[in-house]
Amino acid sequence: MSIFYTLIAVLFCLFLFDRLLPATAARWGLGLERWRSGLQCKTATLPGFSMPYLEGGNGEPLLLIHGFGGDKDNFTRMARFLTPHYRVICPDLPGFGEASRDPQLNHSMQEQAARVGAFMDLLGLQRVHLGGNSMGGFIAAQLAAMNPERVASLWLLDAAGTAAAHGSDILAQYQATGDMPLLLQSESGFARLMQTTTHKAPFLPYSVKITLARRAVADFALHRRIMQELTGSPLLELQFATLDTPALIVWGTEDRILSPAGAQALHTLLPNSKVQMMPAIGHLPMLEAPRRTAQDYLDYRRSGFQKEGA
Repeated sequence: MSIFYTLIAVLFCLFLFDRLLPATAARWGLGLERWRSGLQCKTATLPGFSMPYLEGGNGEPLLLIHGFGGDKDNFTRMARFLTPHYRVICPDLPGFGEASRDPQLNHSMQEQAARVGAFMDLLGLQRVHLGGNSMGGFIAAQLAAMNPERVASLWLLDAAGTAAAHGSDILAQYQATGDMPLLLQSESGFARLMQTTTHKAPFLPYSVKITLARRAVADFALHRRIMQELTGSPLLELQFATLDTPALIVWGTEDRILSPAGAQALHTLLPNSKVQMMPAIGHLPMLEAPRRTAQDYLDYRRSGFQKEGA
């Protein structure tokens, strides 16, 4: 019985720690997640901005780009299943996560793609397998279009960048009213954010949720501008007809932020691609189903980039 009461006391102490010192608890919790996935945090300093990043594992480099409002830790849980096979690298884009913030910086998709290219140069990465979620998928495809020789393959998770993907009700509402769940004006908006970005929200401790919410509120003005730059960037189909880069296109069937119709639009632009629809998954497959999302990617890589119908 003493063990039972000891366990209750420990859990109660953890609960208090999580509630009373959320910033510290969140930092410790993320540190534990990174350790479990074999990731270490480093910082790349480039002219005019810095990009902290997570890195771990061995093998061919797999560079993963987070979406709007996200950060490098969006991939941490999934990375646990990838670091045994690849050298996984997850940076914070300028304006997000722990990266530098400059309201005067241009955050268009072309400029962010160029910054990812500069980040690759700094790390000595001539050619990578490149993945991205949402805005990060747009940036990944943009970089592949701008510098196809530097991208061995693409992994696009509910990627922005096509008219079909941008045809969601939420983006239509944003264009009409400026209201967007990804833009938080108060901490209470975090619940709505999770409700609209996931079909079944993954577990996040209170400390992590409140820390992310406070950061998003502090970034509201900057992120409102970046959202305008994102939606105002030229769509991929307006920039190139087709791209030969092998690609795995993944989409949650319950995505509310970007329309699942974007999967077929990307498949048309990337004929050497395979489409993987994920039932009962929303906008963030790597958070909602990290093991399954990683396994689908591992299977795709082992198949030798077999395209749809091959």
